[in-house]
Amino acid sequence: MQQTSDGRHEDGKTKVIVVMPAYNAELTLEKTFDDIPQGSVDGVILVDDASTDKTVELARQLGITVICHDKNMGYGANQKTCYDAALAEGAGAVVMIHPDYQYDSRIIPYALGFLSTGICDVILGSRIRTRREALDCGMPVYKYLSNRFLTITENVILGQNLGDFHSGFRAYTREVLETIPYDHNSDDFVFDSEFLAQAVYNGFRIGDVPIPTRYFDEASSINFKRSVKYGLQTLAVMVKYLLARMGLKLPLFHSPEMNNKNH
Repeated sequence: MQQTSDGRHEDGKTKVIVVMPAYNAELTLEKTFDDIPQGSVDGVILVDDASTDKTVELARQLGITVICHDKNMGYGANQKTCYDAALAEGAGAVVMIHPDYQYDSRIIPYALGFLSTGICDVILGSRIRTRREALDCGMPVYKYLSNRFLTITENVILGQNLGDFHSGFRAYTREVLETIPYDHNSDDFVFDSEFLAQAVYNGFRIGDVPIPTRYFDEASSINFKRSVKYGLQTLAVMVKYLLARMGLKLPLFHSPEMNNKNH
């Protein structure tokens, strides 16, 4: 089926690409992939960040398009490659999901529905439906508390009402990815916080859908030290956002490529 230049097939349906930023995901990749509802997406791209296990071999056996980094470049850098590849494939909507089986791929069609109807431009999977569920499903207490603190802070500063700013399940329209200069963002984990702050700054509508929490030994998770660093970096992004809203020209929000919708 042919497609048009705006990310749609000739029949008007949006071309959907799933991207997976991967690092040592051999034990969980197949389960994540198998849970994607048949017919809900047009392709899957996995970007491997120099894994030391058999992630690449398994992905190719599953029929996934694979892009390999020659060296470990970081989570943010991995996502940059993911989105570049998806846009190059003509995606009209892009779903990013971690291949560690911590996030339920079965909700993809529901998240896409909010994009296709024009209700939202960005959809996040929220793991925090209730405190009991999050903790009973294995989320470490310190991660839960830090998630709550950061999410509440971000909601207040960014003027949102989201349940989980730090989800590894995200869906974007093509316009979002073409507008935000994500190539200028961090190559580390704070890429996600920067991206959402940029999305709000540009006036994109962000929503969320509930997604079950899964914490287990094989699921990837940053350690306490990296979590603290990430938290401090996220707070720094919020300060930059406030300064940008006050008129200060900052590269994160005023890059030449950024087509500000509100400015």
